[in-house]
Amino acid sequence: MNANTQSSGIGTRARNAALASGRGFVLSLVSLPEAILCYTLSVISIALIPVLGLGLLTTPWALTRVRSFADRRRILAAKWCGIRIPSAYRPLPEGGKPWARTYAMLQDPATWRDLRWLLVDMTAGYLTALMPAALVLYAVEGFALAAGLWRVYADTTGDTYWYAFVPVSGQASALCAAALAAVFLVLGYFYTPRLLTTHFRLTRAVLAPSQGELAERVRILTETRRDAVDTSAAELRRIERDLHDGAQARLVAMGMDLGTIEMLLDKDPEKARQLLTQARQSSADALAELRDLVRGIHPPVLAERGLGDAVRALALRMPLATEVTVELDGRADAPVESAAYFAVSELLTNAVKHANADRIWVDLHHTDGMLRITVTDNGRGGAAIGAGSGLAGVERRLGTFDGVLAVSSPAGGPTMVTMELPCELS
Repeated sequence: MNANTQSSGIGTRARNAALASGRGFVLSLVSLPEAILCYTLSVISIALIPVLGLGLLTTPWALTRVRSFADRRRILAAKWCGIRIPSAYRPLPEGGKPWARTYAMLQDPATWRDLRWLLVDMTAGYLTALMPAALVLYAVEGFALAAGLWRVYADTTGDTYWYAFVPVSGQASALCAAALAAVFLVLGYFYTPRLLTTHFRLTRAVLAPSQGELAERVRILTETRRDAVDTSAAELRRIERDLHDGAQARLVAMGMDLGTIEMLLDKDPEKARQLLTQARQSSADALAELRDLVRGIHPPVLAERGLGDAVRALALRMPLATEVTVELDGRADAPVESAAYFAVSELLTNAVKHANADRIWVDLHHTDGMLRITVTDNGRGGAAIGAGSGLAGVERRLGTFDGVLAVSSPAGGPTMVTMELPCELS
């Protein structure tokens, strides 16, 4: 039993070593050309910014390619070695001018961290990725020399073949090379997975955000959570006030009417009948107010049919022509759906009240773990966060779920508001 277990462990370690060797070889073969290309394109593009502004058009494209390359390395680090490399890119303005995206990218510390990582990946990163494969391949070369490869080389060139520090000029020295190859093979057996892990640890050391950036991220999340708590408390007070001034007052009045009806039932049946009609109307009004209150908390159509149909129902109540496009393969968590629904509701209300528009477009789709919602109107533009348009409240609502809000609203329009919420669909 112990022998079988030991044999299984040796086989597993050998497979892991071979797998790490193959992965390192593929990584070194593929990543070096792409790293050189991404770095060259980025540097040239940034250098062209002062030259007639040409770089303003190409820099976002080049840096987006760099970010995609870095994200793929993050995925491989997590998948192959279980090393998590956090991403801390700042949100970019959607649908904005190229110079705005270029400025936002160049202001992001993660951009310069990516460029530094490309330099490291082309040098030390390349070597640490190649070493796992080099140990195994170099060992194979040593065994090939012992099998007679040295004769082919000697007959072809007439020179001595050097294997590491061993000059191979005969079968005896070829066997010495094979012994050295066995040492390399043993080293590869034990250390190849560790070498591949070292490559990704080096990647994490360069790509991972600094403590300052993480602290800033925590500060922003703390503020958004605090805003969410304040908003929730204000919402509870509103519900309490609406219940006290609305449905509760009507129910109290209805109770008083029923008491009066009880006293008048024998003395003045006609008056009792009038009060009964009034009590029935009060009950209907109280029920309507309760339904409106519940709809304001969580619309039934949202709970029953999901975000897409809820937004469509919202659009049908708009006084403007509103076109809704939905590409969702499932449903997000209820809190995320609720936040997205009320954010869209606020944006549609803003468009109706302030934009002087005659048409609105709403687009909802989910991609790469992000729920993206775009609300566009053909109004007069000029919308901005914090300018009394309600966008600041929408931003706080989304911030509770680590979401972002981007606004593009030049004077004269159109206005495009993009929201992104990280979530998975069921």
